[in-house]
Formats: sequence, structure tokens, C-alpha cells
Amino acid sequence: MSNATPASASHYPAATVKEKIERHTLSVLVDNEPGVLARVIGLFSGRGYNIDSLTVSETEHEKHLSRITIVTSGTPMVIEQIRHQLERLVQIRRVVDLTDSAMPGIERELAMVKVRGKGENRVEALRLADAFRARVIDAGTESFIFEITGASEKIESFINLMLPLGLVEVSRTGVVAISRGPEGM
Repeated sequence: MSNATPASASHYPAATVKEKIERHTLSVLVDNEPGVLARVIGLFSGRGYNIDSLTVSETEHEKHLSRITIVTSGTPMVIEQIRHQLERLVQIRRVVDLTDSAMPGIERELAMVKVRGKGENRVEALRLADAFRARVIDAGTESFIFEITGASEKIESFINLMLPLGLVEVSRTGVVAISRGPEGM
């Protein structure tokens, strides 16, 4: 009979069962002051956390508040550490994990997609753009620039379909998110 303890029953954190990596969207309300974004990014880079998407904008001019939306990945324990470390920064007013809330947030992204094409490729690009509800915001005789909004997966699918048709360039905003329901952040 073996005296070995199963990994899941270990008393040592390093011996626990490997946790699943999850994608989380964090909404962070901050004072709109110089250096705040640098401190937030420094927190991530200093601890080796990755940022998949980052958007920032002033949202309440009179109160001098900005909203930072961060998409990151990690184990549940790492996400919890990130949230707690963000809350400790002085200029941070509130941190909300929109992935874990009772009513998950709504996420959207905007992309501009430049496609070069003539003949059949041009017709196919326009047909696909219509199916994805992308708008033509610039058109020339040899290229289009499409504007598309929606979930990141939708944008990714559109980009992948444009690749063989003459995709030239993509510019994306990153994820913006907001919680559902009547309450604000």
C-alpha cells in the first residue's frame, strides 16, 4: 500500500491539480491623472501577467474619472490576485470582474479592415461584409475599408474570411464592456 498523497489532497499549494486558464474582462474605474495607466500596466508587467486587450477613456469629465477595460487570462487564483492588487493602487476607485458578475457584461469591439480586390474577390468581400453587417467606410477602385463592430470572435471570423480575398491591414480598438442591469459601476 502506497503512502503517497493524491495531488488533489495535498497540503502544499505547488502540488495542487492544475487549474484551468480562464479569460476575464475587468472594468477598472480610476482617477484621470497622469501616470495611472502606467501604474496599472506596471502591475501586470511586473508580475508577468498578460494583457490580451486594453482600452481607456475618460467617462465622467466633471469627476475626472476614466474607465480602463482589461481582458486578461489566468487561473481563478491569478485573476483574484490581479483584482486585489489593482484594488490596492491609490488612484483606483473600483474594480469589477465583468466575467464573474451575476449578470455577465456585454463586450464589443470595433475594427477597421482594409481589403484589396478586383473582380470576383471584390464582389465576395462585399457579400461577406453585408452578411457580417460591416459597413464600407472608404472605397476606391482597388480597395475597401470596412468598419465592423461586435464580439471579438465575430471580428476574428470576418478577418479570417477576408485573408484569401486580399486582406491588407487591420486596426482594432480592443474590447469595451459594460455590465447589464440598471446599476452603474
